[in-house]
Amino acid sequence: MSKGLHRYAVFVACATFFLIIAGANVTSHDAGLATSDWPKSNGQWFPQMVGNLFWEHGHRMVATAVGMLTIGLAIYAQVSERRTWVKLLAWGALAAVIAQGLRGGLTVKLNLPLIVSAAHATLAQLFFLITVSLAVFTSRRWVDAAPVQPVPEGPRLRSMCVLALIVILTQLVLGATLRHSATWDRDLPTPLLVAHICGAVVVTLVLSTTIGFVLLRYRDEAYLSRPAVMAAVLLLVQLGLGLAAYVTRLRSPYDPQPLNPMISVTVAHVACGALVFAATIVLTLRLFRTVPANRSEYRLAPV
Repeated sequence: MSKGLHRYAVFVACATFFLIIAGANVTSHDAGLATSDWPKSNGQWFPQMVGNLFWEHGHRMVATAVGMLTIGLAIYAQVSERRTWVKLLAWGALAAVIAQGLRGGLTVKLNLPLIVSAAHATLAQLFFLITVSLAVFTSRRWVDAAPVQPVPEGPRLRSMCVLALIVILTQLVLGATLRHSATWDRDLPTPLLVAHICGAVVVTLVLSTTIGFVLLRYRDEAYLSRPAVMAAVLLLVQLGLGLAAYVTRLRSPYDPQPLNPMISVTVAHVACGALVFAATIVLTLRLFRTVPANRSEYRLAPV
C-alpha cells in the first residue's frame, strides 16, 4: 500500500466533488448552451470567458483537469498498488471519466435533451462513487482494520447500508432530472417534484434508520461511528437546503435571470447531496470491511 497513492486518490475524489459543483453551476445559471461547440467553445480552445460562457467552458476545463488526474491515478495504481482488483477499479475510473466526457459532448450536440442531461449527471455521481471508493481502499486504516468479535443478532447492517446507497443514488438521479427539466423561469413539472419530495422522505427514513443502528452498536468504534455521524449531520443540512431551494425556486419565474439566492442554494443542495452520498459510501465500505457476512452482527474488537 502506498501512502502517496492514497493521498492522490483523495485529491482526485475532491477534484471530482468540485467538478460536480461546477456542473451544478452550469445548470443553475442556465448556461448549458452558452456555446453550441464541443470540445471547443465558439471555435476556440481558450475563448474569452464572459457571461454564461464562464460557467460552461469553466466546467469543461475542470472536467479536463479531472480527466488528466484520473489518467494519473490509473497509472499510479498500476505502479504502486499490489492488489489487482484495486488496479482494475482505477482503470474503471478512467473508463468512467472518458464516458462522462463523451456524454457531456453529446449533451451539447443534441441541445440538452432531458434524458441525456440526466444521464450525464447520474454518471457523474457514479464516477464520484468510484473515486471515493478508491480513496477508502488505498488508506492505511482500510488495510489495518481491527479484528472483530461477535455480538447478539439483529438487523443486517450490510444490507441496510446497500439499500441506503441505492435510495440516495435514486434520489440524486431524480434531482438531476428535476433540475434539467425546466429553466429558472418555468415551473417545475409536478410529477417530478412530487417524486423528488417522496424520494427525500424515503432517503431520510432509510438512512436515518441505518445510522441509528450503526451508532447503537458501534458508537465506541470511531472507524464506523464517524462516517455515520457525518452522514447524519449532512442529511439534516441537506433537508434544510432542499426546502430552501424549493422556496427560492418558487420566486425565480419573476426574476429577469437566475439570481444569486436561487443559484447559491441550489448548488449547495447539489453539493451537499453528493457529500451525503460520499459519507454513506465510506460507511458502507468500512462496514463491509469490518462486519462479516453472516446472520450475526459483529463489532470491532478492542485494540
